[in-house]
Amino acid sequence: MQIFNPATGTLIQDFPSATTASVAEAYRRARAAQPAWASTPLPERLAVLRRFRGLVVDRLEDLARTLTLEVGKPIRQSRNELNGLLPRIDFFLEATEKTLVDETVLDEGVKLREQITHDPLGVIGNISAWNYPYFVGCNVLLPALAAGNAVLYKPSEFATLTGQHIVTMLHEAGAPVDAVALLAGGGEVGAALLEQPIDGIFFTGSYPTGAKIAEVAGRKMIKMQLELGGKDPTYVCEDVDVASAAASLADGAFYNNGQSCCSVERIYVHETIYDAFVDAFVVEVKTFKLGDPMDESTYLGAITRRSQLAVLAAQVADARERGARLLLGGNVIDRPGNWFEPTVFADVNHTMALMREESFGPIIGIQKVSSDDEALERMNDSPYGLTAGVYTRDEARARRLLARVNAGSVYWNCCDRVSPRLPWSGVGRSGIGLTLSTHGILTFTRPRAWHLRGA
Repeated sequence: MQIFNPATGTLIQDFPSATTASVAEAYRRARAAQPAWASTPLPERLAVLRRFRGLVVDRLEDLARTLTLEVGKPIRQSRNELNGLLPRIDFFLEATEKTLVDETVLDEGVKLREQITHDPLGVIGNISAWNYPYFVGCNVLLPALAAGNAVLYKPSEFATLTGQHIVTMLHEAGAPVDAVALLAGGGEVGAALLEQPIDGIFFTGSYPTGAKIAEVAGRKMIKMQLELGGKDPTYVCEDVDVASAAASLADGAFYNNGQSCCSVERIYVHETIYDAFVDAFVVEVKTFKLGDPMDESTYLGAITRRSQLAVLAAQVADARERGARLLLGGNVIDRPGNWFEPTVFADVNHTMALMREESFGPIIGIQKVSSDDEALERMNDSPYGLTAGVYTRDEARARRLLARVNAGSVYWNCCDRVSPRLPWSGVGRSGIGLTLSTHGILTFTRPRAWHLRGA
């Protein structure tokens, strides 16, 4: 396979892809290695995570540079991702032992005791994503390894070099070579992984691919976690500080070029402040510098996948044809690499693909609403349900609305954030299962029920 720089279109390097035979061999080795890894005392498994953290800190600048070169993310945002990984590792280090402790739920002495233990699933597959490869990959790799699993890890073909860095550092940190294996390649490698008799599959990506994986995993009756897309809405109430809300949501919509499952993709604004909000939003977006991802001042880098340019162009054409008002951008940029102008539409509606289909790019639609009820109806008018937000000074009002939104994560006066302490999950086409939090540690285990009665 060939790895290209999306900012320049130039070849970075050739990289050997896994084959059907090498995937099967990696599985065989992982299955053989997993029992010994699971029997390794938990403190020793956690020590691997601790040493891995140290390697990330020591190599942060080189890791950030690789990430920027292969996905087009601005260098400062690559550093942000790596620095943001550190508290996630800290959470796993702090919470895993307490979460996986054996539980006694009934103790009547020799008469009867009931206990719960948490066994590792065994050998799991992790088909990961390119937009936040350290976050998404390590959300699975680290707690899965800590719980005693072996992991067959297929990073996105658009973040292969970063995936290689992750696996190399885990090996250097002490994870057995066969207990965590890199499977580089495209969809055919993921399909070969699914053919193996694995005990769980953890996938982050699009709904269509997730649906195909679910069909296979369902027949296998294995543990399945699918983190899929989002069409994340936010409602701006009339009582906000308009400039502050506009600045926050512009960043939430355009950070990482909008290439995030939880990027703000739909904004609904109360009619009494609609015009002022739209004006302030456009002013903020105009301050975002687009350019060389290696430039420290760049905010908008390249689009990672070239095919996404056509998706964005089609959404622009559809919105214009259906009467939306284009305020900014709207064009593919004619230069080497994959570039799209930051794009803002006003006066949109739900007949437009822009408001119904995942964009995953630097484009946003802003719609006027007359009431909280109308905003809630629009927010729930989607098959996706990953995140949703409300901006208002009134917490009670926000909580009433957010309690009725179909979303796995909800935000009051903030957006586009993930916490290791909270579960990350979706509703509808946004997926099933979860990662992060103590629930996300337990997801890599199988509870065993013990009924113990003395002779």
